[in-house]
Amino acid sequence: MNSKAKKRVVLPTRPAPPTVEQILEDVRGAPAQDPVFTALAPEDPPDPSPRAEDSEIQQEQIYQQSRAYVAMNERLRQAGEALRQKFDGLRQAGQRLEQDISQVTSATS
Repeated sequence: MNSKAKKRVVLPTRPAPPTVEQILEDVRGAPAQDPVFTALAPEDPPDPSPRAEDSEIQQEQIYQQSRAYVAMNERLRQAGEALRQKFDGLRQAGQRLEQDISQVTSATS
């Protein structure tokens, strides 16, 4: 017999995965300090009381965002109007072209 032959090891069967109820029971029974709940928690919790300077800075940011929004809205309105005018010009040019083509074809016939 070959000395390099490997023995087959029979592994035990895997246990069934836990049910949803078992998982929920386990989570509900875990203390608040369990690593599952604390591993991803921020190390320095945010300050619960915002300072007056932070509030003023936030108000200024919101104001600047509002101004930028109004300015962009006006630019979009103007661009839309310019686009409408160009569309009308192209449509009129297309109509004139069709008239010219029909005149040329009727004159050569």
